[in-house]
Amino acid sequence: MTKKRLLLAEDDELLASLLNFRLKKGGYEVSHSANGKEVKEYLEQQMPDIIVSDIMMPYFSGMELIAYVRKELKSQIPIIIISSAGNEENVLNAFELGANDFISKPVSPSELLVRVARELNKI
Repeated sequence: MTKKRLLLAEDDELLASLLNFRLKKGGYEVSHSANGKEVKEYLEQQMPDIIVSDIMMPYFSGMELIAYVRKELKSQIPIIIISSAGNEENVLNAFELGANDFISKPVSPSELLVRVARELNKI
């Protein structure tokens, strides 16, 4: 069985490193982008099986990422948003744009693994 490809878009290097480690240990092939520009470049080359993205990133926010994937790329790939800005307005905005799930920081790596597996098993 081939590993599912996950794109992790997170500009906090420490958190990215922790999540990267846990997701790889969980059996995923993880690509990490530290800013929205890298995310866009990655998506122009290939499409992962799922995207996990922070909202607040340099160059291209998580909200812009959702809109880009849904409207420009016309993809229904699962997108999980993780953010310290977990206020109701951001959560609702993310879902309205097409996010599949929203996790407020601090993120539990174990919870993220469960939510990623849940989204991938819907397909």
